[in-house]
Amino acid sequence: MSTETLQHLSTLSLTVKHLGSLPRLSTSLPALPAPKPTVSAADVPSLFREPYILSGYRPVGQSWKCYLLSAFQWHNESMNVWTHLLAAPLLLLRCWALLGGAGVSLLDVSALPLALYVLSSLTYLTCSVAAHLLQSHSELAHYSLFFLDYVGVAVYQYGCALGHYFYCSEVSWRDMGISVVFLPGAALLAWLSCTCCSFAKAHYRRPYPLRRKVCQLIPSSLAYFLDISPVAHRLITGDWERDAALPFHAGQVTFFLLAAVFFSYPFPECCLPGHCDIIGHGHQIFHFFLALCTICQLEALFRDFMAQREAILNVHGKDLIVGAGVSFFILVLCCLATAVWMRRTVKKQLKNKQQ
Repeated sequence: MSTETLQHLSTLSLTVKHLGSLPRLSTSLPALPAPKPTVSAADVPSLFREPYILSGYRPVGQSWKCYLLSAFQWHNESMNVWTHLLAAPLLLLRCWALLGGAGVSLLDVSALPLALYVLSSLTYLTCSVAAHLLQSHSELAHYSLFFLDYVGVAVYQYGCALGHYFYCSEVSWRDMGISVVFLPGAALLAWLSCTCCSFAKAHYRRPYPLRRKVCQLIPSSLAYFLDISPVAHRLITGDWERDAALPFHAGQVTFFLLAAVFFSYPFPECCLPGHCDIIGHGHQIFHFFLALCTICQLEALFRDFMAQREAILNVHGKDLIVGAGVSFFILVLCCLATAVWMRRTVKKQLKNKQQ
């Protein structure tokens, strides 16, 4: 064996030795307090408990850094965090690939609804991750972050409505008259969805009455039925053999309806209390199907956009598209104002409770 080879082996041996002496990631990252990084439902206030989820809760009142790093630990919010944390870059990368392959710029006026749809999707995914990852910090943080989550949902609802209206609607649907009230109605219902969900969250206490779920579902359901109406019309009247977007539209509707089922009812944990605490409870499945819905939706909207790219400005007009873009940001401000107002209300309630 040559001298040069022996020197290389000696250097490699020293490098491995030094690497072995470095602290492991699992031990160098701050963890939730030992010896119980997670606790049972009885060890956290009722606000943080979920029906039929008996364990896997993170202790309340730890540092923000502690909850940020809990993304890399197992607890009953882990899958809720990662389903949307992975969906966000996947959606962004897929959008980049689609646009780059077609030579499309999101700066084009005709692509503005598509850009706003992507922005709204990233908004709801990011708000959801923040809420599920950080909400155990305190009662005020819990309320504040879920109010922000409802803002993200409302923004996503309106982003979907813009994409469906400008890219998916057909002349026969627009001639029905619904197009006159579609955009203002979608904006109003999105804001009502945010407001009613925030009110229900702040007003009702566990055990939650049925009217809390009704308060959440009615405006959100009405918003969905309105927003999906151009797509539903296409699914019923469209040519499935020639329209490449229809299978993806069918996919987004199917995945959304499945997501709605698991959001509305705590299944399967209601049948197996304590056995779905970390993986497999209904809200995680809801997140999974909603992420699939969003990915299918992007594929469908992009295909509709490409099919009608040259006609979009002629059909709808530049002013309407730009006006819809402005209304998008007005809705964001209105929903944020609602969330701030609800946070102040809850903060007063918590202060009075402490006194």
